Amino acid sequence: MGSLDNGAAAAGSYKRGPAPASRAGGVGGARRVRARSRLARFLLFEKVDYLQWIVAAAAFFFVAIVFVAFLPGSGVVERPRLLLPSRRAGPGRGGGEQQHSSLPRVGVGLGAWEAGVAFQPTRLREKWARERREEAQSLAELGTPVKRLGVRKPHLAMVFGDLYPSAMQLQMVSVASVLEAMGYEMKVFSLEDGPCDSIWRVIGVPVSILPEEANLPSFVDWLDYDGILVNSIEARPVLSSLLHEPFKSIPVIWTVHEYSLAHRIKEYNESGMIQIIDAWKEVFSRANVIVFPNYILPVMYAAFDSGNYFMVPGSPSEVFQADSFNAKSNHQDVRISLGLSPKDFLIAIVGTPFSYGENLIEEALVLQAVGPLLQQYRSENSTQSELKVKIFTGNITEKHRMVLESVALSVGFPRGAVEHVAAGDKDNLLGTADLVIYGSCLEEQSFPSVLVQAMSLEKLVIAPDLAIIRKHIDDGVNGLLFPRKNIGMLTQVLLRAMSNGQVSVSGQKIASAGKAYAKNLMASETIDGYAVLLENVIKFPTDVLSPLTAGEIPLALKQEWKWHLFEDVKHLHRMNESLSGYKILQKLEQEWHNNLKEHPPVSTSKISEAFSAIAWEEQRANEVMDIKRKMEEDELKDRNDQLHGTWEEVYRNVKRVERLKNELHERDDKELERTGQPLCIYEPFFGEGTWPFLHQSSLYRGVGLVSCRRPGADDIDASSRLPLLNNVYYRDILGEFGAFFALANRIDRIHKNSWIGFQSWRATARKASLSNNAESAILEAIQSQKHGDTFYFWVRMDQDPRNHAYKDFWSFCDATNAGNCRLAVLEAFQRMYGVQLDDELDSLLRMPNDGDTWSVMQSWVLPTRSFLEFVMFSRMFVDALDAQMYDKHHQTGHCILSLHKDQHCYSRVLELIVNVWAFHSARRMVYVNPETGAMQEQHQLSGRRGQMSVQWFSYATLKSMDEELAEEFDLDHPDRRWLWPQTGEVFWQGLYERERTMRQQEKERRKQQSRDKIQRIKKRARQKTLGKYIKPPPEDSGGSNHTMTVDL
Repeated sequence: MGSLDNGAAAAGSYKRGPAPASRAGGVGGARRVRARSRLARFLLFEKVDYLQWIVAAAAFFFVAIVFVAFLPGSGVVERPRLLLPSRRAGPGRGGGEQQHSSLPRVGVGLGAWEAGVAFQPTRLREKWARERREEAQSLAELGTPVKRLGVRKPHLAMVFGDLYPSAMQLQMVSVASVLEAMGYEMKVFSLEDGPCDSIWRVIGVPVSILPEEANLPSFVDWLDYDGILVNSIEARPVLSSLLHEPFKSIPVIWTVHEYSLAHRIKEYNESGMIQIIDAWKEVFSRANVIVFPNYILPVMYAAFDSGNYFMVPGSPSEVFQADSFNAKSNHQDVRISLGLSPKDFLIAIVGTPFSYGENLIEEALVLQAVGPLLQQYRSENSTQSELKVKIFTGNITEKHRMVLESVALSVGFPRGAVEHVAAGDKDNLLGTADLVIYGSCLEEQSFPSVLVQAMSLEKLVIAPDLAIIRKHIDDGVNGLLFPRKNIGMLTQVLLRAMSNGQVSVSGQKIASAGKAYAKNLMASETIDGYAVLLENVIKFPTDVLSPLTAGEIPLALKQEWKWHLFEDVKHLHRMNESLSGYKILQKLEQEWHNNLKEHPPVSTSKISEAFSAIAWEEQRANEVMDIKRKMEEDELKDRNDQLHGTWEEVYRNVKRVERLKNELHERDDKELERTGQPLCIYEPFFGEGTWPFLHQSSLYRGVGLVSCRRPGADDIDASSRLPLLNNVYYRDILGEFGAFFALANRIDRIHKNSWIGFQSWRATARKASLSNNAESAILEAIQSQKHGDTFYFWVRMDQDPRNHAYKDFWSFCDATNAGNCRLAVLEAFQRMYGVQLDDELDSLLRMPNDGDTWSVMQSWVLPTRSFLEFVMFSRMFVDALDAQMYDKHHQTGHCILSLHKDQHCYSRVLELIVNVWAFHSARRMVYVNPETGAMQEQHQLSGRRGQMSVQWFSYATLKSMDEELAEEFDLDHPDRRWLWPQTGEVFWQGLYERERTMRQQEKERRKQQSRDKIQRIKKRARQKTLGKYIKPPPEDSGGSNHTMTVDL
C-alpha cells in the first residue's frame, strides 16, 4: 500500500493536503523558488505578496473594461424574452463573444449566433394531448361502444367589429371558403355593416348585423353554434356576453391582430386604470385560444396571458399595406422626407423585431459587407455619397446610434450616409428603398413580415439562408440568399445584383417574381393552422357530421387568398385603416372616466394613517368586553316583564316575519293577475345570458336554475324549492327537468292554476315561441275544454335543426345520444319496473312513424293534475338513469350517450321522454302553430290502439310504484346513494296514517292536560276565615254607641 501512495503522490494526487516539511528543500521546491525569483526580478520586486497580486489583477480588469466599453461590438441590448406562461423559450443565445478589435473580420459569419428563440404553446398542446388520452381511456372503460350518427353540419359563428375591407376580412373569407369545403356551416355577425357584407353573401355565408345597444350580443343564442371565431378586439362586447351562463362553455377562438391595445397597457398602468386592465384580462381568459398572426404580439400582450396563447403564422396585412402605400403616397415626397436626392441609391437594412445582444454586431457585419459598393458611387465631394444606407430597428438607443456611426465611418461611409429609421417610418423606408437586406440571423418560426412587405413593394430582397427563409425564397428566383456563416459572400451577392449603380435587370426580374409570390405567401400555413385549431378546440356532438381534417384539405383550395373577391372594394381599406382597434378603447376609456366622475375614489392615506396608530390588542379587548356586556343585557332583558303590545302590533310583526321568510316570492301585480288565469307558463333559465329571451307578461313566469334572478321580476328560485339543484352536477344533468321537479315539490304553495306549461328560452331565440294569437288560441281551448286532458306543444321535431334527415323518433334520439338512446331507455325501464324486457325497445315503447311529429325543447302545456302524474313517472325514470350512469359519469365525465366529456349526459333523453309518456298514457297530442295558433292533433287516439303500453303508464301503476319507493325510504332508511327521495315529496298511505295517529295522540294529550288542570283546580285547598273585623263608627255620628262587625 505504501508503494501505491508514493506513486500517487509522484503522479500528482487530486487530494490537497499540507506539503511535508522534509520536502521544503527538494527539487520541486527549488524550481518554484527560482520561478518566483524570476517573476520578482521582472516586476522589479524582491518579493511578490498577495496584496500586489490583487492590485495587479484589479488594474488589468479596469483597463479591459474601459477598452471593451468603447468597442463597436460592446453595445448591450435587451435579449428577447419569450418566457410567457403559455410557452417555453428555446435554448436562447448566450450574449455573444467579445470582439477584441474595433471591426469584425469579414470572414466571420453570423452562424455563431444562429440559435434563436421559440414560441411554444406548451400548455395548450399538453392540454390537448391529455384530453385525447383521457378520452380514449374513458371511452374504453365504458364497456359500451359509442358512435357518431351525424345528421347535420358543424355550425360556426364568425364575429367581426365591422365589415370594412381589411387584411383580416380577406384572411377570414379565405379561411371560411376552405372551411365550407371541409363541411362546416358558418354565419357572420358584425357590430357594424360595411362593403364586405356582399362578399360574404357571395360565398354563401349569411350575415347578421347586431344592434347598437349595450347588451346587443345577448339576443343571439350562441348555443346554436359549436364554436365561435372572434376576429377583432372591436368585437369585445360579444365576448362580454359569453362570460355569462349558459354561454360560458362554448369554445371561443379569438384572433387578435391589432397593436392598439398593447400600446395602451403601459398607459393604463401609469394612469391607474386598473379596472380597464382587469376587464381585458377577464375577456382574454374567457377565450379558449387567443390567436396571433406573428410572434411579436404574444410578447406585447404578455400582461393578459393566461396560458391560452397560440400562433397561426401568416396574414395578407403586409400586402394590404404595400397596396395602400402605392395608392396614397407620392414617392418623390417620401424620398424628400427621408433626406434623399433623386440620384441617391438607398439600401434598407432590416431585421427581426426582437431585440437581442448580437443585433448590433450583425448590423456592423452587414455594413462592412456593403462597404465595397462605395467604389461604384464615387463623388467629387468626399463628404457625400450617392449610396445611402438606412437601418430599421425597433429598439434604438443613443449608444447604439453612436456605435453604428463609428462603424460606418471606419468602413468608409461619409458622415450621414448611414442612419437609423424610426418605427413610424418603416413603410416609407421600404417603399423608397432600392434594395432590402435582411441582416438578422436569429432563427425564427415564421417568415419575417418585413420581408413580405418588401417583396410586395417589388423590392429586391437579400437575406441569410435561414431555414424559414429558405422555405419560401428560392435563391435567384424570387430573392437572393447568402450563407449566414460566411458574411463575405454577401458582398459578392450585392455585386451581382448591382449594375452601374442600380439594380441589375436580373435583379429586377427577381423582385417582380418576389412580388407575385408574396401576394399569397403563408396562405396555406394560415388555413392549415385554423383547421388544426378547430380539430383540437371544438368537441363536436354526436349528431354532427365529422368535417375533413387539416391533412385532407385539397392543396388547390388553400394556396391563395381570395383576392378576386376584393377587387371592387379593396380601395376602401384606406378609409377605415386609422380607426382599427381604437373605437372600442375610446368607448371603454370614456365609460371609465364617466364612472370616475360619478364615483370619485376616496383617498385612503388618512384612513391608513389612522388605523396604523390603533393599538390592536386594546381594540380586541374592547370588542370582547362589548360582547360580554351585550350578553348580560340580553339575560336581564329576558328576566324582566315584557310588554307584548296590542293585537294589531303582534299581527303586523307576524306578517313582517312572513314577508322576510318568503322574500324570494313577493306578490306583485303580475302574480295577482296570474291568480285569475287558468294557465301559467314557466320559463326555466340558466343565467344572465338568457334574460333577453324571457317574457314579461303575466302569462309567463321565470324559473331560475341558478341563483340569478332578474331585477324587479317575480322569478322562482328553483334551488330554494329543491335543494338537490344546489348540486352543480345534478343541476347540469337534469337541465329543465330540475324546474319540473322544483315546481312539483309542494306545488300548491306556488302554483294555483288548473293548467301548467313550460317554454324553453331557446324556443324564443329560434323565433318559435308562442305569439299573441297562439296564446289566445290555447287559453280558449283550455277554457272551452275543447280537447280535454291534452298535451299541447308548439316546437316540432321535424323542424329541429338537428333533424335534417327527418328521422323517426328513436333514430333521432340515437343520433343525438351516440347511438345508445334506446339501450339507455330500455335498461332504465328494466330498473324501474323490475322486469326483464326484450332487447328490442320497440316491443315495449313503440313510437310510430306515421307522418306526424313529436315535441322537442320542452315547450308544452298540460293540466296541472296530469303534470304531477308526469313528474311522478319522471322521478322514477331519472332515478333509474342515474343508477345506471352515475358512477362512471361522475368519475370520468364520460357516459354512453356522448362521444366526449359531457356535463349534460342524459339531458337529451329527458328532452324527448315527455313524448313517450304522453303517447303511452293515452293522452291527446295537439300541435299548436306558434304564429297563427292553428291546432292539429298528432297521432290520433283512434289509430293508437295496439301500439300503446298503457299498463306501464297508467296512474294506478305509477302511484303504486311511487308509494312502494316512499315506504322503502320511510321504513328502511337505506344508506345507499339514492336520487329518487331528493327529487320531490316522499309520501305513502302509511306515512299519512302515522301522521294522523300522531295528530290524534297530540290532541288526546292536550285534552288530558286540560282535564288534569280542571281536577287540580277543584281539589286545591281553601284557607279558612281567621277572625272578624269591627268597623269603627264615623266621627260625626255623635254619641251613638252603634257598632258594626265585618267577617274577615
